[in-house]
Amino acid sequence: MGIQLKERATNEPPHFGLLTDRMDEYREAVLEKKPYICAERALLATEAYKENQNQPNVLKRALMLQNILQKMSIYIEDETLIVGNQAGSNRDAPIFPEYTLDFVMDELDKFEKRDGDVFYITENTKEQLRSIAPFWENNNLRARAGALLPEEVQVFMETGFFGMEGKMNSGDAHLAVDYQKLLEIGLKGYKERTLNAKAGLDLTKPENIEKYHFYNAVLIVIDAVKNFAERYAKLAKEMAKTANTQRQTELLEISRICAKVPYESAETFTEAIQATWFIQLILQIESNGHSLSYGRFDQYMYPFLKADLEKDVITEDEAVELLTNLWIKTLTINKVRSQSHTYSSAGSPLYQNVTVGGQTKDKKDAVNKLSFLVLRSVAQTKLPQPNLTVRYHAGLNQEFMNEAIEVMKLGFGMPAFNSDEVIIPSFIKFGVAEEDAYDYSAIGCVETAVPGKWGYRCTGMSYMNFPKILMIAMNDGIDPVSDRRFTQSYGYFKDMETFAELEDAWDKTVRELTRMSVIVENAIDLGIEKEVPDILCSALTEDCIGRGKTIKEGGAVYDFISGLQVGIANLADSLAAIKKLVFEEGKVTQEELWEALMTEWASKRSQEIQQMIIHDVPKYGNDEDYTDQLATKAYVSYIDEIKKYPNTRYGRGPIGGIRYSGTSSISANVGQGRGTMATPDGRKAWAPLAEGCSPSHNMDQNGPTAVLKTVAKLPTEDILGGVLLNQKVNPQTLAKEEDKQKLIMLLQTFFNRLKGYHIQYNVVSRKTLIDAQKHPDKHRDLIVRVAGYSAFFNVLSKATQDDIIERTEHAV
Repeated sequence: MGIQLKERATNEPPHFGLLTDRMDEYREAVLEKKPYICAERALLATEAYKENQNQPNVLKRALMLQNILQKMSIYIEDETLIVGNQAGSNRDAPIFPEYTLDFVMDELDKFEKRDGDVFYITENTKEQLRSIAPFWENNNLRARAGALLPEEVQVFMETGFFGMEGKMNSGDAHLAVDYQKLLEIGLKGYKERTLNAKAGLDLTKPENIEKYHFYNAVLIVIDAVKNFAERYAKLAKEMAKTANTQRQTELLEISRICAKVPYESAETFTEAIQATWFIQLILQIESNGHSLSYGRFDQYMYPFLKADLEKDVITEDEAVELLTNLWIKTLTINKVRSQSHTYSSAGSPLYQNVTVGGQTKDKKDAVNKLSFLVLRSVAQTKLPQPNLTVRYHAGLNQEFMNEAIEVMKLGFGMPAFNSDEVIIPSFIKFGVAEEDAYDYSAIGCVETAVPGKWGYRCTGMSYMNFPKILMIAMNDGIDPVSDRRFTQSYGYFKDMETFAELEDAWDKTVRELTRMSVIVENAIDLGIEKEVPDILCSALTEDCIGRGKTIKEGGAVYDFISGLQVGIANLADSLAAIKKLVFEEGKVTQEELWEALMTEWASKRSQEIQQMIIHDVPKYGNDEDYTDQLATKAYVSYIDEIKKYPNTRYGRGPIGGIRYSGTSSISANVGQGRGTMATPDGRKAWAPLAEGCSPSHNMDQNGPTAVLKTVAKLPTEDILGGVLLNQKVNPQTLAKEEDKQKLIMLLQTFFNRLKGYHIQYNVVSRKTLIDAQKHPDKHRDLIVRVAGYSAFFNVLSKATQDDIIERTEHAV
């Protein structure tokens, strides 16, 4: 491949080496590219929908994808060895009108003026979108799912309480398809299986009519993907005619590979990389659901690498270059969200997770050569995508653990760590087969699922704003912000004589709102099932072909979903403040506290109360049982209630079909905080909430071990949607080898003894972040961990930047 490295500025090479010249140039070109709105997919989708209005939706969706893949613009960049593009140019965001055009039309002239998550748009693109808008009016998922919502939950939609923007404006995703099987049998194998299943249908049975159309849709999509890859084969062959000798050889090889995969099975590492990328890409052309993840990349890819290395078909350096190429390609995928949705998903994240490490199905350490090369390649590219997760277990290769910490020291928020020690037993407890539980991967942020066998949204359902729910419970079921009644009457805080009465009001309020969230979710899920089935994604998920069903109809082997609970630390600290200062010590009356909250700590007495709360009450994150136990007890009310309600796939095929909880709140702590008034933990009105299960900013004063002990007290075995813990350390803290080993010992204690679920680190100083906010041009490449994902600091809104700056900075 002609590996060439840039001249080094110093004699000391970076620990993980440098990008090759071509990949460095490719990375720069992608990063320098302004993200534009691209109308091409929207126009082609509209064309297909108009031409096929009489077709069943599964066929309409298949014919739509066929039309897009057949007619969309394609190109091959000079630097790349892997081909495939999502939009008219890299980093442009396609539009998906079948989900909604409402926010797009409302914000046509505002995309460039946003505070964060900026997109550019040409006047021609605006006109193209205006031309198709009438067809999609009341003719999209948002409109039809909205029509399914019962009157009883309209108040929550009108106030945005459950944060449904991401569910009604886009597809589901939050899964990983079966890449291993794809590489082994190719789409050709899926086609043969589909043809056999179709041939075996007894069409006198009514239910088989729908299966018949589903199988036809799968066949259309498989051929469309094959033809799409062949378009690149032809383009590469044509470009080879005028290329220089080296590039001509590369283009002809690209042509050969694209004529083969992903339809045929892969035989080499390069073929496997290209096949995987084609599917990863096309799934994000079919649907704009995010958190579409690569699964256990080092496990299904390693056999190809191993064979090629043994045959001298490829060198390790060439393999790393291919990996860096793939990660840069991964960054070219983009998604535009509504302005309101960006408050919960700041930084235009796609959450495309790559999982390495962990254990094999026979319970042995799974680390292999490719595991190390993935670390090396991600370190070289230093990008916010893909989202890298290491599966930790007690027997994890020590050298690999050391290398993972070296990646962490680079300061771009990766890798995150998920723990086999709690996740695998929890999965088995929920009915997942042992061999599947050992094969789980991270999905999106910190959530987990079995690749290729799990349905959509292992997390990503309703937001449950715990501090806001507490305020509603204290106000007789009325939201103090909107003055709208959300629940039945459970009493006013000012009239409660004991703390137990408040706990009872919380319990009843959170349970009632949980039931309301389920009604909203079910209505939207039914809309998604009927309106926008994903054909390719379903075909690549077991056992959709076997059952003749899409994922949303119950085609997956497993189907568990979870929402996102926000502000756990705020809830804990609020309850502790009320219990201690009001009901135990009597230093503050109920009327005084309520007045302070309603007036946003305005009076002198209110400010005295606020200071008492901040300084005199034990805080979540300090290993204080007083507060930590309040957090657990309050959270259990939600955990106990949500598990009562099956999802829309229950009893239709999958194991599970139920809900559980999760704290992967992405950047919703900022967005949800914007709609939450002052809270009893001393927090100011409209300020960000605590994210994930992390402590509130600067409230964790007893060091990192105390934080880990607090988090470990949560019922993590029941929070399978993810227990997100963010920590921040100064780079100087990890400067010495002995400090790195201290951190490893801390992580081992957290996972092995305390049974922690997840942890991730921002290794960046407060000083650097403040300077980057003031001088963004000097820090273009600064990447930070926002929540369960990383993003470029400079594309974040100021509110999100401030939230990250204010996080507690620990020493090891």
